[in-house]
Amino acid sequence: MININVRLRDSTRKLRANLSFFFNTKETKYEKKDYKILSEIHVEASKINFSKEDKLDTHQIFSQKILNIIKKKKLLNFLQNSFIQQMFFIHNRFFILFELIEMRSSKNWSEWKKLIKENNIGNPIRYFLYPRSSGNKIHQVYHLKKYNDYSKINLREFSNIIEFGGGYGNMATIFNKINKSSNYIIFDTKEVSLLQYYYLKKNKLDVSLNKNNNSKIKLISDIAKLKQIVDKINTKDKNLFIANWSFSEIPIEFRKKLFFIFKKFNYQIFSFQHYFEKIDNLKYFNKIKKINVRNNFQSKIIDLKSKKNNYYLFNYKKLD
Repeated sequence: MININVRLRDSTRKLRANLSFFFNTKETKYEKKDYKILSEIHVEASKINFSKEDKLDTHQIFSQKILNIIKKKKLLNFLQNSFIQQMFFIHNRFFILFELIEMRSSKNWSEWKKLIKENNIGNPIRYFLYPRSSGNKIHQVYHLKKYNDYSKINLREFSNIIEFGGGYGNMATIFNKINKSSNYIIFDTKEVSLLQYYYLKKNKLDVSLNKNNNSKIKLISDIAKLKQIVDKINTKDKNLFIANWSFSEIPIEFRKKLFFIFKKFNYQIFSFQHYFEKIDNLKYFNKIKKINVRNNFQSKIIDLKSKKNNYYLFNYKKLD
């Protein structure tokens, strides 16, 4: 029964993807400069000893599959890969249309329009009702639009951004358009960081892998190294933490290890599903909301109308 459901889900995803057949741009071969990037990440991948530490069952399977894709150098058109799409990419879904309409109705549409413009790296599936973009790009910019509506913060004002669980690096490219001088940190597993490195390098961005250096985008998979970076961040700066369906997918004990971030990052975006495996996330984030309110944060849980049993938790605490 499980195999039948998986095949049905994959077939449905492929059918939706085919709606954009005429708009997709397939890469037929690696460019010469790509081989240097592939060589770098292949060397790093060979050093990874697969670990189940701090991962729930779903992500143990996921991490192993990502590592295999990288070791086999199957990154050409990787955003057409059904498994990558399942974990990282939303494409031709009708709820994306309503998100797009909401952005187009906004007084800031000219800004959102620039941010949702898609590129061809990885051959992302174009959104069949707006082929200048992809469903995934629209969806991620929509999160920022909703947070902007709530907090009234100008997204250009953020000096430092930490994204917990950065997918393939899409949000990092969005913030590079918003403010090229901001510092962007993605904290993720070693194997996913390698995928991000490939994508961001292909986008010609200033990115480093597990290094505390001057790169504008740092990919970090070691919590001690992350803490070193956070310790140096000025609390007087406007600092943003983003976790879209990532913080809610790790064990509760691991979440506690990351609380040091919130002493420096007073603007926070969480997206989460009610349940993940056996964890009641709605109950968990309601507790976080109450703690934030006691600490003089503006904090609100918002129902995602487009996705049943999914929510935002938006927090901010204006600087004194």
